[in-house]
Amino acid sequence: MKLLLDENLSRRLLPALQADFPGSSQVALLGLEQADDRGIWEYAKVHNYVIVSKDEDFHNLQTAWGYPPKIVLLALGNSSNQAVLHALTTSAVQLRESLADERIGLIEIV
Repeated sequence: MKLLLDENLSRRLLPALQADFPGSSQVALLGLEQADDRGIWEYAKVHNYVIVSKDEDFHNLQTAWGYPPKIVLLALGNSSNQAVLHALTTSAVQLRESLADERIGLIEIV
């Protein structure tokens, strides 16, 4: 499973995420920094990414359109890169298992 980090998440997280989530990227690295949420959504869908974001905009899109793409919503508030990295890596196994389930389209990490 590869993650697509929203623009509100640092690309500096990627090297540490590659072991658990190979092929992951960040919106700006893919030239999507000017794209609206719908454009990012479509890109993730076509390229089999799971969107990771701190805001609920993608959850709202998913409510309207279903999935894929699947969403990981980080309900961590204003947290450091280290806190985000810790949340993703410590839940990596559970994330992979849950997102492999076709009935699950959204995971919220608190």
